[in-house]
Amino acid sequence: MSTGPAGAGPAAAGLAIETHGLSKRFGHQTAVDAVDLAVPHGAVFGFLGPNGSGKTTTIRMLLGLAAASAGTVKMLGRQMPDEFHDVLPRVGALVEGPAFYPFLSGAANLHRLDAAGRHTVPATRKARVERALERVGLEHAAGKRVHAYSLGMKQRLGIANALLSPRDLLVLDEPTNGLDPQGTREVRNLVRSLAHEGTTVFVSSHLLAEVDQMCTHAAVMSAGKLVAQGPLAELRQAGSARLRLVTPDGGAARDVLARLGLAPAPPEGEAGKQSPDGETIVAGLGAAGQQAAPLPEEVVAHLVQAGVRVRGFAVERESLEDRFVALTGEGFDVAQ
Repeated sequence: MSTGPAGAGPAAAGLAIETHGLSKRFGHQTAVDAVDLAVPHGAVFGFLGPNGSGKTTTIRMLLGLAAASAGTVKMLGRQMPDEFHDVLPRVGALVEGPAFYPFLSGAANLHRLDAAGRHTVPATRKARVERALERVGLEHAAGKRVHAYSLGMKQRLGIANALLSPRDLLVLDEPTNGLDPQGTREVRNLVRSLAHEGTTVFVSSHLLAEVDQMCTHAAVMSAGKLVAQGPLAELRQAGSARLRLVTPDGGAARDVLARLGLAPAPPEGEAGKQSPDGETIVAGLGAAGQQAAPLPEEVVAHLVQAGVRVRGFAVERESLEDRFVALTGEGFDVAQ
């Protein structure tokens, strides 16, 4: 995992999106501050952060919808916005919610949007529209006027528009906004299938659970800054760990932990709680990769050697939610 703006990630040749020092200022306010993104080809990349952290502004700069105040952007190996004519036909995007003609049907809207593209093929338009509607589960509502669509249906129609032509990169800003649980699962499965077919998917979200279930990589924004990025597995492992010990010999156990350099946490929650099996003691083990703390099995061996009766022992790592809250100082929504 890389933290802060310095993390360059994989080699540039393997990146679908690459930024260096990307910044956006509105007057004296800095909305995006020197962001270095590294999105590998073929990844489902979660762009995570609390509302207002700069995610949508960053996406708008990536797509050439807003001018950067500083920094550079490469998408699919091309410089943006200089080469956007070559890049954008290979990119599907849903940003800040879809906008459609309300008194046209979903299918008619897609036909018009597809016809506006310079590189689309009229002969295959009808089949492509039908296929896109089917992929997002709207084939039953293809003839219904959009003003009668729910918010979730409009969101899915926006994704269908992004899928009208084959894409090397799909950029989705809050794609599950307004969807019910079934629709959310459908979008999640759709994203996975697109990635399986070779499309890189860049998903912005403030919903931690969605990123956790959907993505292979993630980046975390906080107050306009990139505070972490990397494979999701590394982000999960980067936090600190703690041991939870249950013993009737609390005093002796504390002495052993102190000799090992492990300071028990002050009683809080279950820590210090008495049960028929004894007292619960919690002590920090440090972050993953740190060598100072003893291994869990070594702790157990020292406890047993000292005559401490071990009735329960577990090693707990920070959850993904704990880790991201520690990085941003703010909470994330963890469910729809």
